[in-house]
Amino acid sequence: MHRYKVPLTVAEIQGDELKNIQIAMEQGMFATSGDYINKFEDLVASYLRNDSCVAALNSGTSCLHMALVMAGIEKGDEVLCQSFTFSASVNPIIYQGAIPVFVDSERDTWNLCPVLLETAIKDRIANGKKPKVMVVVHAYGRPAKMKEILRIVEKYNILLVEDAAAALGSKYFDKTCGTLGDFGVVSFNGNKIITTSAGGVLITKDKKIKKHAVSLATQARELKPHYEYNEVGYNYRMTNIAAAIGVSQMQLLDERLKERKRIYETYKSELGRVAGISFVNEIEEVSSNHWMSCVLCSSKEHREYIRRFLEERGIESRPVWKPLHEQKVYAEYPSYVNGNAKWLFERGLMLPIGPNLTVDDQMFVIDAIKNTRPCSV
Repeated sequence: MHRYKVPLTVAEIQGDELKNIQIAMEQGMFATSGDYINKFEDLVASYLRNDSCVAALNSGTSCLHMALVMAGIEKGDEVLCQSFTFSASVNPIIYQGAIPVFVDSERDTWNLCPVLLETAIKDRIANGKKPKVMVVVHAYGRPAKMKEILRIVEKYNILLVEDAAAALGSKYFDKTCGTLGDFGVVSFNGNKIITTSAGGVLITKDKKIKKHAVSLATQARELKPHYEYNEVGYNYRMTNIAAAIGVSQMQLLDERLKERKRIYETYKSELGRVAGISFVNEIEEVSSNHWMSCVLCSSKEHREYIRRFLEERGIESRPVWKPLHEQKVYAEYPSYVNGNAKWLFERGLMLPIGPNLTVDDQMFVIDAIKNTRPCSV
């Protein structure tokens, strides 16, 4: 039982998940082979469109790591990375022995700042170390300024890995997020819009890259009757059981997207005029999946007051990400900072959302926030 009366978000099963799992078990297909894996990959690729090929792996982090491997990242290489993000966006860079170079955000979308990005690239080149790859994140499902970012990476011949872990269903100029870069990643962790319990997909437009990625993800065993290896592989493939869950969850995706949008718009309508509370402005070319509903408070003190007030009433909320360049574990790496990620962290708060959030639950949250003291706390 969850300790909160209204949790931030929880996974929910509503379709044929249990039936699919039972079929997979009756077929004896528990592990990293089986019909559901192929079916799930086909469903996701069809949804993403744009000539997408997908490889189903056991986590979004595995997918990011595999994208860097496929991009040829090696020890000592530099990889540009958004600072305002979850740690999984940068850890695979370090797995490869490469050097993350953190870039701060802009306030329109909260994502990587294109102006600062180009400044960082020019400075790294001037220091004799041109970055090979960039990881851009669609924070909380809201697409980054991809037009500007794509122009810059093309100008400097830098590969783009698109971390769309939380952006399944989000679109930029009618193109699905995860398909705009050289590689894309979507997560199906338990807190995402749909889930496979744990898992993700690596997205590419090259069937040979997909085939190679799947081989590496299954320990790189050669197709021989005995065990033989020519490369170092990984235990990263999605299981057939997880894919069986995903096949059913994909049927719920459109419904979940509509529900997330409704929840976000209700928050915005009800709280948009509350003193000290504001929302990110919607940009015309962007269609967010509203994975998380986030508000901005007037100050860090105001955010913490609201968060504690909600917690006392059994409502879970959470501060947005603390910038990675300010985290002790990443302090040694280069960073290009304009203060926006810190500003967002001090003011941003995630509110409950998800398929389990009823209308009554949401109004309970909204009424609690309306009953907090003014923003002068």
